[in-house]
Amino acid sequence: MAAPLAYALIATDLDGTLLRGDDTVSDRSRRALAAAGEGGARHLVVTGRPAPRVRSLLGDLGYAGLAVCGQGAQLYDAGAHRMVWSVTLDRELAEVALGKIEAEVGQVFAAVDQDGVDGLTLIEPGYEMPHPTLPAVRVPGRDVLWEVPISKVLVRHPTLTDDELAEVARGAVDSLATVTMSGPGTVELQPCGVTKATGLALAAGRMGLTAADTVAFGDMPNDIPMFRWAAHGVAMANAHSELKAVADELTRSNEEDGVAVFLEGLLAAAQGATDARS
Repeated sequence: MAAPLAYALIATDLDGTLLRGDDTVSDRSRRALAAAGEGGARHLVVTGRPAPRVRSLLGDLGYAGLAVCGQGAQLYDAGAHRMVWSVTLDRELAEVALGKIEAEVGQVFAAVDQDGVDGLTLIEPGYEMPHPTLPAVRVPGRDVLWEVPISKVLVRHPTLTDDELAEVARGAVDSLATVTMSGPGTVELQPCGVTKATGLALAAGRMGLTAADTVAFGDMPNDIPMFRWAAHGVAMANAHSELKAVADELTRSNEEDGVAVFLEGLLAAAQGATDARS
């Protein structure tokens, strides 16, 4: 058994954080997570991706525990392939929210993630997926987006930047939904009050762990609530400036195995403390 780490729960975002740009997890990161596990720490994925879009990645990692998905709207058991808990975005409110945004900035293009372990990502005409490796089904019109329960809405504007669109959306949507930005071209509407922090707190509680036990890694503004909840927030070198502003510490970029670099430091510190006591 390796020396125990300072944190019993390692919460990692995926895109732009644990994953490299080609959607892979490096061997170095795998070794660091495995070593942390030997030291008694638990790894918890906390991602904006819905459960169906993360299943193959978790399988490749040999990950069989709980995962927080859909920006905190889903708690997924990867080993049992079942949804432990989920909350949906009211579809009438979502449609009203889009209308309020369009009243401010003109036409936007929308997509939705359906609820459930086998839910689809539907995209309306004009919407372009920001992450081309993620599967999506193009539908003939916006009405089809609301036919079954959804966990969130993704919104794009033809000319506004993500920051500009997110700012306008927050003002227009008000209490109808939570607005967040989780990556390039990814401004999202999710159930009001639901964030990565709410999902992380729920998962940690089921593991018998608390915020004081948790170190969190991320790269985008949607990780801010998670950083504020956790004892320690570590932003990647490639992180958005808003996240860096609230981070406790910076590490290297996702392409430079920043998560692994930080964990290796924790492992060395734990081993040094053990050696000093022996």
